Amino acid sequence: MSPSFMKMKKDEDCKKIAEKALILLRKRGEEALAIATKAVMSEEIAYGPLRSALQYFLQEIRFGAPHSALISLTCEAVGGNPNDTSLIGAAMVLIASAADIHDDIIDNSEVKNSKLTVFGKFGKNLALLAGDVFLFKGLIILHEYCKKLPVEKKERILTLLEDSFFHLSVAEAKEAGLKGNFNIHPKEYLDIIREKASVIEMYARIGVVIGGGDLEKENILGQYGRTLGMLSIIRDEFIDMYEPDEIKNRIMNECPPLPLLYALQNPKIKAKIMKILTKKEVKEDDIYKLIKIVDRIEDVQKLKVEMKKSVEKILDRCTFVKPQVYRELRLLLSATIEDL
Repeated sequence: MSPSFMKMKKDEDCKKIAEKALILLRKRGEEALAIATKAVMSEEIAYGPLRSALQYFLQEIRFGAPHSALISLTCEAVGGNPNDTSLIGAAMVLIASAADIHDDIIDNSEVKNSKLTVFGKFGKNLALLAGDVFLFKGLIILHEYCKKLPVEKKERILTLLEDSFFHLSVAEAKEAGLKGNFNIHPKEYLDIIREKASVIEMYARIGVVIGGGDLEKENILGQYGRTLGMLSIIRDEFIDMYEPDEIKNRIMNECPPLPLLYALQNPKIKAKIMKILTKKEVKEDDIYKLIKIVDRIEDVQKLKVEMKKSVEKILDRCTFVKPQVYRELRLLLSATIEDL
């Protein structure tokens, strides 16, 4: 992997697939995001700083989120009308936003993707309360949407939501319990990632339910969602390796990134890595040295190969989807393995 990959986010040539995927997510999710934004910002929030925190998250951070876009995509994949998903998509945007903000508080994440988080910009208390606002408003919108559904669809959607967020909570709790632990086996952390990806699987399944797909198609597209979720999370694990501030926060407040966990299994390599990570100031040159060490690890290379194989494996099961939607499904997955 060349040093230029350290500037992946700024290099336009390296983001062609990712940019197309982002455009797709924005296009499919824009109506749901507009509904979510209007629902929150139309409330009479008398305290200016709280209102600013809510507005900041909705305007600056949530663009390109997969929640509503994936529901729309899988609904259309089974022959449904994607326009039928905008309201529930808005509910999912808000509920997931609450989880994201609360997760940033747990991890002390002040910056993500080169932007201040709500926690980083407004502090812990306002971030916590902003998350609460999103959660309550999202649940109200979900309730209103479900009242119009047939009983079986409503019950299925609520069951999916309950199961997935319980899995997410368990995964986040396990991850928090591993904070600062350099002896984690990669398989243990991969199991946590798999549980966290259950939320993306839930979005995919909800779209199928709304679109009227049968259980077989729900299972296939649910597995697509799980694969997309896992690959997206693992990609972020690699990206975190390339940002000095993020890697320091991961070491201090979270689990070390997955590629680093593979490297730490070797005692000799672990000693070299710890020498870098325990420096008072970790600079870009140090990160590049760390990347060179980690990228040579055989299990890291195997992980990249398995990621690429998993894309083709799940797409082979999606042959029932019409060509245009299939291309969009492929695009989202391809973006997760670009430049790895």
